[in-house]
Amino acid sequence: MDETRAMPVRNGRTLREWVGWVIVCAGVLVVVSQFWRFVSGNPVVLAAFVGGSIAALATALGTVPVLFSQKLSDRVQDTLFGFGAGVMLAACAFSLVIPGLEAARTHPVFGGGPWAAGGVVGSAILLGALALLLMDRLLPHEHFIKGREGHSAQKLRRTWLFVIAIALHNLPEGLAIGVGYAGNEGLRANALATGIAIQDVPEGLVVAVALLGAGYRRLFAVGIGMASGLVEPIGAVLGAAIVGYSAALLPWGLGFAAGAMLFVISHEIIPESHRKGHEAFATGGLMIGFVLMMLLDTALA
Repeated sequence: MDETRAMPVRNGRTLREWVGWVIVCAGVLVVVSQFWRFVSGNPVVLAAFVGGSIAALATALGTVPVLFSQKLSDRVQDTLFGFGAGVMLAACAFSLVIPGLEAARTHPVFGGGPWAAGGVVGSAILLGALALLLMDRLLPHEHFIKGREGHSAQKLRRTWLFVIAIALHNLPEGLAIGVGYAGNEGLRANALATGIAIQDVPEGLVVAVALLGAGYRRLFAVGIGMASGLVEPIGAVLGAAIVGYSAALLPWGLGFAAGAMLFVISHEIIPESHRKGHEAFATGGLMIGFVLMMLLDTALA
């Protein structure tokens, strides 16, 4: 009798769960359709979305070797970290800061003087770094080395903490791609997106290897590594949409993206690449990445 009475409750709960999932899926479909309508209706935003998507695919591609081999020496990892830092440094300089200075110098709102242009872009760089610093302090996340950080970090599962940390790392890259397409003519913007995609390949590999070393199963580590790049097309659309709203926002957007990337380079990548005593290899990777990105930017500009 007790079992009979329990059945409707169990079935009711199952029905509510199904209804809940249907509502969630319907909501997701509506959001995705509206998102795509907005993206496809703006050529610059669409180009930024494509560039961010290519970077996300590059991240996913980098995780594939982990399916076949779980060992990646510390020396190789540090070299790859350095390479990524070099690409990002050159992207900040040649694809973000310099075009930002040019945009501020030529825009009538900023007076056209070099000091005014430098003040605008410099302020934007500091704001971008400050924004990432605040996110790093407030959002719960976990670094592979430094452990848990941020408000309420103890209340979330470790997997979600890693996901948030990786998203914080990739968001500036997506913003840089979006702002780059909004502020640069075709070839230079393509060079920026290409450079970030190139460094995303080893980045995806390192993320998957680190998750594997943290005790996660191989398929799960690869899956999270692949998913970690999804924030880049979202960031790209956000950056392109905001900067595309007004030409006066362009220098601020370029500087902000550069500052956010510089924060990640200094706060995360370089310290990580030097902590195991492979400074020479990390620095060599940085130099190669910087030169490669410089060539891409100057040759394709």
